[in-house]
Amino acid sequence: MAAAAQPSSGRSRAPIAGINITPLVDVMLVLLVIMMVSANYIASQTIKVDLPKAATSDGSTATVAAVTITKDHEIYFNRKPVDAEQLTQALKELAAADKAATLMVSADAQADHGQVVHVLDRARSLGVTKFAVNVERAN
Repeated sequence: MAAAAQPSSGRSRAPIAGINITPLVDVMLVLLVIMMVSANYIASQTIKVDLPKAATSDGSTATVAAVTITKDHEIYFNRKPVDAEQLTQALKELAAADKAATLMVSADAQADHGQVVHVLDRARSLGVTKFAVNVERAN
């Protein structure tokens, strides 16, 4: 008599048809919360300026460097008072360090428009090409 072929004693497993993405979503939500909380500390200002009001804004941006112009025509670079030469040097260093650097410009509502344009023009001529203007949302 012929022996009948017996199936193997081990069970064959079906291939995995799906991937469980729940842990990935959990990690992404935690990272999002951390980013939202830390963004408030990055965008906070310690120099008192009365920002102009705007009905629309693009929201917040990741800030690499900040220039603040007060109503008394004082200029601050990353919260440190600077003169024209120091600002030029700081902008050169910023452009050399990161070609995609963003410069956040905050100017008091009473500041001269010409001074704001001068700072933007100087930054652009030194290689900084991304700008953000800080405003408060009008209610």
